[in-house]
Amino acid sequence: MQRPIDVDIPHKLGRDEAHRRIATNIHKLKDQIPGGASHIDANWSGERLDLTVHAMGQAVEARIDVEETKVHCHIQLPGMLALFAGPIEQMMKLKGSDLLLEDKRD
Repeated sequence: MQRPIDVDIPHKLGRDEAHRRIATNIHKLKDQIPGGASHIDANWSGERLDLTVHAMGQAVEARIDVEETKVHCHIQLPGMLALFAGPIEQMMKLKGSDLLLEDKRD
């Protein structure tokens, strides 16, 4: 059975800057998943990012909506990963801003 997680990450960056930072940092997701991710499919449609993260034989679907003052993350955990919904939600609340909105300009 699938289990959804919804997390809001507040920011003061504005929509365009938040979008830029997420697009720049999305590759970091592979390193944040225990055991690593085999690959990530990411598709932008306006200010919505649709993700499918393939890890541990599972496909985790996520939707990230970039708004002016927050980023809304909706993650659909499949099967056995639903057992870890609590820790995953907590990690998103604590580290989501660092992971998605960090500014690493070269």
